[in-house]
Amino acid sequence: MAGSSGERTRYAVIGTGARAEMFVRALVLDHSATAELVAFADVNQTRMRTHNAWLADLGAAPVPTYAAADFTTMLDKERVDVVLVTTVDRTHDEYIVAALRAGRDVITEKPMTIDVPRCQRILDTVAETGRNLSVAFNYRYNPLHEKVREVLAAGEIGEIGSVHFEWLLDVRHGADYFRRWHRDKANSGGLMVHKASHHFDLVNWWLDARPEQVYAAGKLFFYGDEAGRRHGYARDYDRVHGAPEAADDPFALHLDANPQLRALYLAAEAEDGYHRDQNVFAPGVTIEDDMSVLARYSSGATMTYHLTAYSPWEGYRVMFNGSHGRLELEVVENDYVSRRTAGEVKGAALHGVEAAAEDGWARITVHPFWERPREVPVPGHTREGHGGADARMTGVLFGGQTDPMGRAATARDGALALLTGLAANRSFETGAPVRVADLLTID
Repeated sequence: MAGSSGERTRYAVIGTGARAEMFVRALVLDHSATAELVAFADVNQTRMRTHNAWLADLGAAPVPTYAAADFTTMLDKERVDVVLVTTVDRTHDEYIVAALRAGRDVITEKPMTIDVPRCQRILDTVAETGRNLSVAFNYRYNPLHEKVREVLAAGEIGEIGSVHFEWLLDVRHGADYFRRWHRDKANSGGLMVHKASHHFDLVNWWLDARPEQVYAAGKLFFYGDEAGRRHGYARDYDRVHGAPEAADDPFALHLDANPQLRALYLAAEAEDGYHRDQNVFAPGVTIEDDMSVLARYSSGATMTYHLTAYSPWEGYRVMFNGSHGRLELEVVENDYVSRRTAGEVKGAALHGVEAAAEDGWARITVHPFWERPREVPVPGHTREGHGGADARMTGVLFGGQTDPMGRAATARDGALALLTGLAANRSFETGAPVRVADLLTID
């Protein structure tokens, strides 16, 4: 993704919520020799002003701001080479397609989009224009996940017969999806798309395979108004700010208590009416919080997957069963959320910027047949930026660093990850297995 004039590559960001912050910091602080941030676009001018204020704090000059409706004008006026799409998931396709057709390359946050028609439109546009679309699957760059791929590719446990993947979101991180725009499946595709596409992409990458059939069951068990009343958590308010009933609610997020969230959301809501602090037990939740998936892959392997969004601790376990043994990955992000409040935001207020405050641990173990298990050392794994993944990813995307493991995800990769979640959503509705090829055919 080179600059159009042989100079630094010129980047613009569309969507200036918290998700954009990691990319902005990387451009300004880490890759200014090869990359240049030249513009912001958003539906909300206050959020763009807030990001420009943060640029000043970083010692960088402010950049021009554009209304989202003037997106294509921005591309030409600012001579943009690459667009970073960090908007609400349901609008990703609008800006991806517009940028590609305008002759620009694109990097989009995951998920690439939220449904089959949008996905097909993106793939068709990539084919028509010949431009590059990268999907920011930062989990591929986590040293733990890289090491898993190395061990599997080396054949240490032989041919993979099955995978079990359990992901636990604690009642801080998990709850946050139910107080934001993500709570409406029309915006996010639900956690099978917005969150689990990360995990499904990892399995595709680890196995070097594609999903073929998916059967799934999902429900809203913990959050939402009905479950809140049933379990005794319900409080009678719509959003936290200005609600006396929220004062002692352990699930309440108090925007005015966090300077970053106050500036980015509370001060900006008069422009677009978006409330970042909705009651997780209020009506209007249309996504699931407890999901089980059974998938079959082109390699012949199967996967059982479970996502729980209301756990007392956060982390994940992945187990691979092979013809010569077993590999286990265990990651505990935190194990003492009970000492904290569910109304906090996990880690930094801005996504992935700082190290998590909790103590955690991670371990990869290989269990060969008839031998003692051995732990696999993982150099480079840290507690910052998703285990060190963010810096590695932006180094490839912005800094032109080499990528011998093929971690940079393409539009095809984005679609394959998306399809497992979309097939799961369809199976939720029908109660039947879903052939992935019946949703979308990918070469």
